[in-house]
Amino acid sequence: MKIVIFGATEIGCLLATEFFEDHDITLIDKEENRTEEFDKLDISFVHGNATDVKVLKSADIINADVFIACTALDEANIVACLTVKKLSGIRTICFVSKEEYQNAMTVENNTDYLGDFFIDYIIWPEALLTQELFRIVTVAHALDVENFADGKARLLEYRVKPNSSIVGKMVKDCGFTKDTIIVGIKRDSLLFIPNGLTEINADDKLIFMGTSHSLDILAGTFFHENEQVKSVAIIGGGNVGYMLAKNLEDMKIKTKIIEKNYDRCEYLAQELDKTIIINGDGTNLSLLDEEEIGTCDVAIAVTNNDERNLLCSLLVKQLGVKRVIARVSKILNIPLFEKVGIDIAVSPKTSAINEVKNDIDETNVDILATVEQGEAEVLEILVHDDFNDKRIMDLRFPAPAIVGVIQRRANVIIPKGDTKLKTHDVLIIFTKAENASKVKEYFKVA
Repeated sequence: MKIVIFGATEIGCLLATEFFEDHDITLIDKEENRTEEFDKLDISFVHGNATDVKVLKSADIINADVFIACTALDEANIVACLTVKKLSGIRTICFVSKEEYQNAMTVENNTDYLGDFFIDYIIWPEALLTQELFRIVTVAHALDVENFADGKARLLEYRVKPNSSIVGKMVKDCGFTKDTIIVGIKRDSLLFIPNGLTEINADDKLIFMGTSHSLDILAGTFFHENEQVKSVAIIGGGNVGYMLAKNLEDMKIKTKIIEKNYDRCEYLAQELDKTIIINGDGTNLSLLDEEEIGTCDVAIAVTNNDERNLLCSLLVKQLGVKRVIARVSKILNIPLFEKVGIDIAVSPKTSAINEVKNDIDETNVDILATVEQGEAEVLEILVHDDFNDKRIMDLRFPAPAIVGVIQRRANVIIPKGDTKLKTHDVLIIFTKAENASKVKEYFKVA
C-alpha cells in the first residue's frame, strides 16, 4: 500500500515508523522540519506543502492509497485532505486539534450534498484520549480496559498486589472465573503469553479477556472490583478535563476540576452542572491538601505540559490518592512516568495512532486495540472456509498467540481447546506486536 503523510511531526514520525516496513511511505513537509529520525527510515521525502497541487503530484498522489494529514495546523490538514480528494479520490485521514473542526468536517455516510468533497476520517486525539481515560476510571483498579463485540467481551489488565492470594500459584491453580482467559503477563520489562504452568509473581501485570459478566466477577473476587470509583479529581480544565468531567457526571461520580485560568473556570462552571470547579494551581501542595484531593479514589493530571502533569501526579500520590493517571504528550516519557510510581500514563498520540493502524489495515484483519504501549495487539480476524470445523487446539500459529474470544453472530464464546471454529466466526486474538504480521498471514486465504 502506498501511504502519503503530510507533516514531519512526532505523530508523522511515529506513523512512518509503524508502517514503513510493510508499505511504501512518502512524507511531505518543509526541509527544515525533517529530522534524523526520518532519515533512518526507508521512506521518500518531498519538500513542500501538501495544500499545493504541484507538491501532491510530486508525491505521486494519483497512485497512492491513503493520505494522512497530521501537521500542527488544522487548517492546512483540512485543505490538504480536500485537495487530495479532488485530485485522486483516495482515502483521507485528517488530524485536528479543535472540536469545532471535527464537528464541521465529519460527514455522515448518507450525506450526499457535498459530492466527493469530504474527508473520510477525522481524528481528534483528545477525544480518543478522553474515551480511554473514561474506560480506565470507571473500572476500579484496572490498568487498561478495552471493550469488544459491542461490549459483550472485554480486555482488562490488573497488577498483582504482594498480598494477593494468587501470588506463587500456577495459572491452572488460581481458580479464575469461568469464561475468562489470561492472555498475557507483563513482568518487569518482559511481556509474554503464559500457559497453565506459569507461576504468578507479585507486581505482575495480568491481562485477561472474557465476557463482561465473568470479568466483573473475576475483578470482584481477585482485584476488589467491588470498590467502585466514587470520587475523581481532575487537574487541568482543558478539552480533555472538561469532556471527562461531563462523562463522569453522567455516571454520578463526584468530580472536582482544578484549573489555573480563571476565565476557563467560569466557562467550566457554566457548562458542568455537578462538577466542583477550583481555580488554582495543581502543583500547589497546600491547595491540594486544603481541597482534600488525597481522599479521592482517582486523580488525573491532564494539562498540556508533561512536566506539570508529572509533578501534580507525584504530589497527589504523596497525599494518598489510591490511583493516579497522567496525560503524557511525548510518548517517550511514558516509561519515565511509570518508573517513578505513576499508576497509569496515557498519550493522545498513542490513541490516535492505534486508530490509524486499525483504519488502514486489511479489511479482514483489524487491530482492535494495543496493549502495554504497543507491545501487544488484539487482532480481529474473520474465519474463512479453510478453517471451518478446525479445533482451537489444532491451530498451529507461527508465533505465540491466543484466541481470547470468538464472536459467532450475536453470541460471544470464550473458547477452550476443543472449541471448533465455523466459517464467518470473528476471532479476537492476543499476540505480541512483533508477531502480529505472522498471525495475520496464517489466516490469509491461499
